[in-house]
Amino acid sequence: MKLLVIGGTGTLGRQIVRHALDQGHEVHCLVRSFQRAGFLREWGARLFRGDLCKPETLPPAFEGVEAVIDAATARPTDAIEQVDWQGKVNLIQAAKAAAVERFVFFSILDAEKYPHVPLMDIKRCTEKFLAESGVPYTILRPCGFLQGLIGQYAIPILEKQAVWVMGEAAPIAYMNTQDIARFAIAALAIPETTNRSFPLAGSRAWGAYEIVRLCERLSGQEGKVSRMPLGLMRNVRRLASFFQWGWNLADRLAFSEVIAGSEPITAPMDEVYSTFAIDPTEITTVEAYMGDYFSRIMKKLKELDYDRDKASKKKLPF
Repeated sequence: MKLLVIGGTGTLGRQIVRHALDQGHEVHCLVRSFQRAGFLREWGARLFRGDLCKPETLPPAFEGVEAVIDAATARPTDAIEQVDWQGKVNLIQAAKAAAVERFVFFSILDAEKYPHVPLMDIKRCTEKFLAESGVPYTILRPCGFLQGLIGQYAIPILEKQAVWVMGEAAPIAYMNTQDIARFAIAALAIPETTNRSFPLAGSRAWGAYEIVRLCERLSGQEGKVSRMPLGLMRNVRRLASFFQWGWNLADRLAFSEVIAGSEPITAPMDEVYSTFAIDPTEITTVEAYMGDYFSRIMKKLKELDYDRDKASKKKLPF
């Protein structure tokens, strides 16, 4: 199948491209920079320069395309409404004009519950627009990526820096982006996934302090936790919203309030695994993912210490 992947250079998008190519699909990638996306071309994908906010740049990437997988989202420097709403409207309209057979869209779990959070409300509106567009679709709603745990927890603990925890730190059922990519590609060949939405949640929800303790055990180092009160975060968001330069920051802080609550962010997955014919025992757990990371990084650190010690023992030549 010929696929068009949007957001192919991102954390999730690159896994989708890799898995699609491994499965024998022909992959087009819409990118804003050929240089930044060079590794996708090396893998075997065909690159098309385009911008979701410039609809006239989209049609060439759709040539012969049978399905679209949209894993793009606004970068920190982008305006959320411009990219995640208007850009997606442009993309869906281009997909309809090209008569694609399936459009896989990544939303966020429980987006409909947070209409006051700009990103969540935009995701909900995009889901609705896609469903009403007439384009055959599959909507996937992940909770969070395992990859994000490295920067948020593992690296600060290894570097003896503070791990910031917001509010009550809602437990989240994180999932590996490699596993999420499997669901996206599998959906294309399963008629039962057409015009339906599915949650994507890991084996269980993990709280911030549970992850800190896991990292401490795996690294042998003690973590330092700094807690940001929810009230303080809300005040910063309100202040940022007064200034045009702070609107994007305010929108992202509003999203942070979702994960700062106490209600677990997870969903039952039995029906999802059954529909997609994926074995739940093959899904990466938090323990396995973090264990693999710390095993590799601790081995590397020991090698560096050994090399440093070996160098210090060399006799001077004079």
